[in-house]
Amino acid sequence: MTPLSLTNLTSAQLKTAANANLVTHFSWVQRQTSGMHVIENPDLVLVDSGLPCDTYNAVCRAQLRPESAASQIQPAIDYFARVNRPFSWWLNPGDQPENLGELLIAVGLQPAETELAMAADLSRLQIPDQPPADLQIHRVRTAAQLQDFAHIVAANWNPPDVQVFRFYELAASLLLKPDCPLWFYVGYLDSIPVVSSELTVGGGVVGLYNICTLESYRRRGFGMALTLQPLLDARSQGHRTAILQASDAGSRIYARVGFETFGHITEYKPPAISPITL
Repeated sequence: MTPLSLTNLTSAQLKTAANANLVTHFSWVQRQTSGMHVIENPDLVLVDSGLPCDTYNAVCRAQLRPESAASQIQPAIDYFARVNRPFSWWLNPGDQPENLGELLIAVGLQPAETELAMAADLSRLQIPDQPPADLQIHRVRTAAQLQDFAHIVAANWNPPDVQVFRFYELAASLLLKPDCPLWFYVGYLDSIPVVSSELTVGGGVVGLYNICTLESYRRRGFGMALTLQPLLDARSQGHRTAILQASDAGSRIYARVGFETFGHITEYKPPAISPITL
C-alpha cells in the first residue's frame, strides 16, 4: 500500500489506517502459523494465537451495526470461552458503534487500560536528544536477537510471561524473513539487552509497539532512542506517517518528537479467572 501523508488524511482516514495497522500487528503471524487462527469479516477481526495469553489473542477493528451490535459481540466472546483462552478486545478510534465500550461492559467485559492514540508526520519528526552514546541499537536479524527482544517484552510481567517466549519461538521463521512487515529492535548496554521496540508496516502507515525498557535501566533515554530509530528507518524507506499509543505521562514525551493525539484506545478483558494450564 502506498504510504499515506498525515497532512492529506481526514480524521476518519487516519483512524481507518491506524486500525488497519493494528490488525497487521496482531494478525500477521497468526495468519501464517499452524495452530493459530484469524477470523476476519467486515464486522471485526478475531485473532487466536492458540496460546493462553491475552497479549496475542485479540478482537479489534470492530465495525458493528448499531441495531445488531450486541448480538455481534457475543459470538466473539463465546469463541474464546469455547477454546478456553484469555483475550483482549481493543477499542480503537473509528470503531463502531460509538457506544461500543458500553456494550462491551454490558456483556461482562471490563476496561483494563486506556491510552492515547497519537500520530506524527515523519517529515516533521523532531529529535530532542542525541541517543545515549553507550547504547547499541540493532534491528533484529537473528534468532538470538529475537530471543533478546522476547526477554525484554516478557519482563513486563512478574514473573516473566513464558508465553511471550513461546510466541516468538513459534513465529521466528516468519519474523526473520526480509519482507516481514514487523520490524524488531533491541538496544544493548554492555552486550546486555535492555530495551526493545517494534515497528509495524500496514494500512499505509507505520505503528510503534512494544517499547519496553527493563526496570533497572529506565529514565536514561533508552526508550526515546528505541522510539526514534525505527521512525528514522521508516522515513528513510519512504514512509510518511507514524502512529502509537501512549499513557498520559508518555504522551508528553512523544509530543516532543512530533506526535499529536487523535483519540483514545481502551483494552477490555473478561473478569479475572483461574490460571489456564496446558
